[in-house]
Amino acid sequence: MDQKLTQLSTFNQKDKGTAYLALLSEIFVSQGTSNIAQDVHALVDHLINQDAGIIAGRQVLSELVKNLTPAAIPDTERRKAIVEDVLAIVQLRATSYEEQVNLLKFQLADILENDEDWSGAARVLRGINLEASQRTDEDKLRVYIRIVRLLLEEEDSVQAETYYNRAASLIHSTSDRETLLSYKLCQARISDYTRKFLEAASRYHELSFVGEIDEDERRYMLSASVTCAVLAPAGPNRSRILSSLYRDGRTSELPTYNILSKMFLDHILRSAEVKEFEKILKPHQLAKIALSANDRLSSTLADDDIAEGASKRTGPSTVLDRAVMEHNVLASSRIYNNITFSGLGALLDLTPGAAETMARKMIEQGRLKGHIDQVDRLIWFEAAKEEDDAQGKAGGLGDVNQDTEDTGSLFTKRWDLQIRMTAAHVESLVQHLTESGLVRSTTVAV
Repeated sequence: MDQKLTQLSTFNQKDKGTAYLALLSEIFVSQGTSNIAQDVHALVDHLINQDAGIIAGRQVLSELVKNLTPAAIPDTERRKAIVEDVLAIVQLRATSYEEQVNLLKFQLADILENDEDWSGAARVLRGINLEASQRTDEDKLRVYIRIVRLLLEEEDSVQAETYYNRAASLIHSTSDRETLLSYKLCQARISDYTRKFLEAASRYHELSFVGEIDEDERRYMLSASVTCAVLAPAGPNRSRILSSLYRDGRTSELPTYNILSKMFLDHILRSAEVKEFEKILKPHQLAKIALSANDRLSSTLADDDIAEGASKRTGPSTVLDRAVMEHNVLASSRIYNNITFSGLGALLDLTPGAAETMARKMIEQGRLKGHIDQVDRLIWFEAAKEEDDAQGKAGGLGDVNQDTEDTGSLFTKRWDLQIRMTAAHVESLVQHLTESGLVRSTTVAV
């Protein structure tokens, strides 16, 4: 090989390109793969360091990228080693061979991604100078989306969000359906990883209806939507997405349907059910949360009357913990007219002060209707008005006439409302079962 290269260096500049290309072809065709790595190294080193000419060098490197295929070199590790070796040699004069270096990096990223080295593939792609190369905005967008996807596979949501923001500024440049769907999936996953669970649930659910996506992937997105909805902060907005998911017939086949139905129907969740659901969560969905200094202080004040054996917890410890506790507070408001701090604390496995703090924050944020009587240490729940019912009439399954006579008593009105809503739920369930053909109505002759 050294002899051939020395001979080629005597050629005039015009003929060098053709001669080097012929030698490269000979390396791949006639010699097999036994010494290919050494021969390619010698050729590239000669081109770069022996001043064979930039034009000839670009031609040979471009042809080399085309030849470094699985068909030519079946051994992935050998192919990867050749690409890394060529990049190391060319790096010293990368500005002169920028396009060829970028092509080699794309090829190395493909190899690393196939080996499931997500962080390595992302690192290689991030090293490509997209601004300096002659690439369209749509090409840049595809690279940014790919980097986001790889970083999320590695659970690096901080870096992923940086490249997602770059992709967001270029999304207008494409009308390609596949690129747009990839972007929307990244959008949903970024919301999931940054704990914007309401946004994530809505976006996952939207994607689960897209026909171009594989059936298994759509099922995964539907399951992810349910998971994010369960983890979202309790309140009217979450009730809306829970209603949409509950009415989606596909969710009944998911393992998370039990907890979805209980949350939608405002049933109190028990620890055994929560632990079962916890098994399917990803690490970022089990992230620890820290209480603020003010919340920690207010959670420990005025707790002199804690009964023996009562909980000493001063707040939720994880995202799931907080979601379940807030849901149980909301479920309690559907059952009770009022509840003591200690009673709510016992229900949530918190100190009375911590239970009051959680209810207070939910009331302040408009996620819970009620007021707090600190003298009597009571939380009073207010009946939600019809226009405030985020789930719609009869849980979003039908229309219910709410016209009633004025009885003059607040508690009588609330009791009547609960009876009407229960009857409406039963009626809508029967209607749903009838439409599904699970029950058959009969007419009795009188």
